[in-house]
Amino acid sequence: MGKRVIWIVLDSAGAGEMPDADRYGDNGADTFGHILKTYPDAKFKYMSKLGLYKIDGTSFNNKDGIFLKKSSNTKESDEVIGCYGKAKEMSNGKDTTTGHWEMIGLYTKIPFPTYPDGFPKDIIDEFIEKTGCGGVYGNKVASGTVIIKEYGDEHMDTGYPIVYTSADSVFQIAASEEKVGLDNLYRMCEIAREILQGDNNVGRVIARPFVSTKAGYERTTNRRDYALPPDKDNVLVHLEEKNIKTYAVGKIGDIFNNVGIFEGIHTNGNTDGMDKTIEYMNNVDEGLIFTNLVDFDMKYGHRRDVAGYKNALEEFDKWLGEKLMPIMKDEDIVIINADHGCDPTFKGTDHTREYIPVLIYGKNLKKDTNLGVISSFADIGKTVEEYLSGSIVKDTHSIGESFLKRII
Repeated sequence: MGKRVIWIVLDSAGAGEMPDADRYGDNGADTFGHILKTYPDAKFKYMSKLGLYKIDGTSFNNKDGIFLKKSSNTKESDEVIGCYGKAKEMSNGKDTTTGHWEMIGLYTKIPFPTYPDGFPKDIIDEFIEKTGCGGVYGNKVASGTVIIKEYGDEHMDTGYPIVYTSADSVFQIAASEEKVGLDNLYRMCEIAREILQGDNNVGRVIARPFVSTKAGYERTTNRRDYALPPDKDNVLVHLEEKNIKTYAVGKIGDIFNNVGIFEGIHTNGNTDGMDKTIEYMNNVDEGLIFTNLVDFDMKYGHRRDVAGYKNALEEFDKWLGEKLMPIMKDEDIVIINADHGCDPTFKGTDHTREYIPVLIYGKNLKKDTNLGVISSFADIGKTVEEYLSGSIVKDTHSIGESFLKRII
C-alpha cells in the first residue's frame, strides 16, 4: 500500500481579513473568529487538538485571543498533535475557483469578471437564442433563495429560467426540476459555458435547481458547477502524470473541470460528503482524496446563518475525530483548510477576503508544529505533490513551495 492524502476544504471557513481586504470592502471580516466570538463554547475538540487555537495572528489564538482564554476549547494542558498555520492568497479574488486553483499551484493575476449591473444584453440574447428558452427572469445581482421566491411563480407559468449573479464571477441559472427538468437545466448551463469565454470568461456557470413546496420553493442538492478548465501545469496533472490518482468528492471535479481527476462523485451536502470521503478511505489504498464540503458556504455563509455555520463545524469536528482519524493508516496525511471566507456575521451575502486556516495531521508527522503564515495557498498543493510523488515538477506557470520538510 502506498501513501494517501485526504485533503478537505471547509468551503469559506476563513481565518481573518487579509491585508488587502479593504480593496474588496471586507475590512473586519473574520469567519472562524466571529463564529467563535458569537458561540465561544462551540465544541471543536479535534480541530483544537490539531492546533486550531494556536494559529498565529488570529482572533481565536489562545495566547493572543480577544475572548474566553479559559474556554474549554483552549485548555493549556491539551496536547496538540497537528501542524497548523494560516495561508495567504496571492491571487486576486475571493471566489471558489480562484481559491481552489491557487491550491493546486495556479496564480490568478486578473480576477474573473463580475457583473454588478447584470449581464450585457448581447450575452442574454445569445443565451436565449442558443438555448431556445424563450426568455429569462432576473439578470441581476441577487441571493439565490430570494430571487427564486421573487420569480418562482412566473417561472412556473412560462418555464423561462431565472438568471442571476453575485459579487463573485458566476452566471447562475435557477430552474424548477418539475417544470424544466434537470437535463434541460444542465444543457442550458453547458451552452452558457460555451458563450461565456474571452472577456466574459466567468469563473463558473452554476445550475441551481429547485422544487415546489408547501411553503414556496426550495433549492435541491442537484447543483452543478461548470468551471473553466485550469492550466495543465498544476498539481493534479503532475500527480496524474506519475500515475497517482485523484478522487474528487463534492464539487471538486466541477471546479477543475475534471482536469487531473481520475474519479469523482457529487454529494448532497456536508454529511454526504463526509460519508463519501470515508467510503473512499475504505476502498482506495493510495493517492489523493480531495473533498469540498460546500454547506458551510452555500447554506450558512451566504445566508448569514451563524448558528447553522457553528453547528456544521461541530458536526465536522466530531466526524473528524470519531470517524476519520481512527481509520487513518500510518502513512496517511489529512489536510484541512478553506478556500476563502464567507463571514456569516458580516454585511451583505458575499464571500470575504480572508486568510485560510491550515490544519495537518499524520501519525508520522511532527506534533505541535507552527507553520506561521504560509505564503500562498499553492504551498499546500506543492506539499501534497511532494509527499505523494516524492518530488515536485518544475514548470513555468505554477506557483508554490512545499513545506513538507517542516512537518515530517
